[in-house]
Amino acid sequence: MADTVLSVADARLVLDGGAGPVEILRGITLNINRSESVGLVGPSGSGKSSLLMLMGGLERASDGRVTALGEDLGALSEDALARFRRGAMGIVFQSFHLVPTMTARENVALPLEIAGAPDAWERAGAELETVGLGHRAGHYPAEMSGGEQQRTALARALVTRPAILLADEPTGNLDQANGAAVMDLMFRLRTEYGTTLILVTHAPELAARCDRVVRIEDGRIAADEDRA
Repeated sequence: MADTVLSVADARLVLDGGAGPVEILRGITLNINRSESVGLVGPSGSGKSSLLMLMGGLERASDGRVTALGEDLGALSEDALARFRRGAMGIVFQSFHLVPTMTARENVALPLEIAGAPDAWERAGAELETVGLGHRAGHYPAEMSGGEQQRTALARALVTRPAILLADEPTGNLDQANGAAVMDLMFRLRTEYGTTLILVTHAPELAARCDRVVRIEDGRIAADEDRA
């Protein structure tokens, strides 16, 4: 389909374990369309975070194909993958992954500076204003609450206006109020920017906000429900 931005075709993932190879994903086929929001759900250890990592090129499929925006991720070198992610994808993790020695503004500006954007500093400041943290631009991660750190991480992921936003348990380390605020912000910005959103979550109320909910069990797709 012309509006498919991410395609996983019979993808398998086998990793080395202490007792030998472990099959994590067992033939996943999934197509995700432009501007769609998709929730990946399932029990712990089912493979949903591993599937997200395949989609982001952070893990390579042992077999099958993963294509994003027409690029076969398996055919790209590590450097080419990094460049592709930098321009096309934003990633938000449960544990924030902010650089502790950088201020909020420096963290948000980082992907723009790596890409050589001459207005990185200005755009980083504007993005922090968008997530309600303009007043915290000069603060370091240790000086911010968990909710503020996650909003900073979200600003960093979206400042390049990626076509695809991947989020792995983005509210997992937040209390209920902060988690709800971060998710309200994520869905609002996703609508404003037209970004395709794919998120892993254990929270049913969060999954229910997505256009589709894909359930992963034992490394396979057990259900794919269109809620749009």
